[in-house]
Amino acid sequence: MPNPLTQKFLPWLENASDADVKREIDVPATLLIDGAQQGAKRIDIAYAPFDHVTQTAKIVIVGITPGRQQMANALQECRRQLRAGTTRDAALAAAKVHASFSGPMRANLVAMLDDIGVAQLLDLDSTAALWGSASHLAHFTSALRYPVFVDGKNYSGAPSMTRVPVLRSQLDTCLVAEMRQLPDALYVPLGPKVGEALEWAASRAGIPEAQVLSGLPHPSGASGERIAYFLGRKPKELLSIKTNAARLDAARAGLVAKISKLGGQA
Repeated sequence: MPNPLTQKFLPWLENASDADVKREIDVPATLLIDGAQQGAKRIDIAYAPFDHVTQTAKIVIVGITPGRQQMANALQECRRQLRAGTTRDAALAAAKVHASFSGPMRANLVAMLDDIGVAQLLDLDSTAALWGSASHLAHFTSALRYPVFVDGKNYSGAPSMTRVPVLRSQLDTCLVAEMRQLPDALYVPLGPKVGEALEWAASRAGIPEAQVLSGLPHPSGASGERIAYFLGRKPKELLSIKTNAARLDAARAGLVAKISKLGGQA
């Protein structure tokens, strides 16, 4: 079934000027799809072309929501593809890949996924292949598919996705629907806020808890010490007071056990 949002916005995007696109990235108006006042804060949700779902995926990497830079990258790449005569489906796929996880965050994520046994489960030498020769096995998405801004700034987890109606509606209409399309995939939430949202959506989509790999440290540079400890690169006695070693030990043990059990069922 065609997505009414792509039908509405892709013709606009193909014909929009550079100035039009920049204006929408800075302050969405034409691309605004929902919004609400939550106490003293204003929540706005804008359209960007993150609609493509990789139907062959065996693993789904889930971020929180596209930020303004990801929104810009996706809009510009989608417009470039459409103007080159690419089909809408191909333009959406290209836009999403163009804006997906990159740089140090990708390297950290690959190291942790390999460490807990995901590469072996997927019969890969390394999960780095998910961004290359094995890209057909991966789907990259967000708990909140479309960019969310709170008082004009990138949404970072507050207020709660599962408690605020305008955000919960996005989980229900987008994330739950995606999960129902990929009922056998593994789901990897990036960070505890995404884990909470993903577990909520999984229960509504009928996805077993065993397929949701909650507990990885967020792969951003801000989590460097937690990642280093998780991977065994930093000893417990050298950790700062901010890092909870016991929680990381429990999370890693739980994830390894999940992967081992899933491997035994394969």
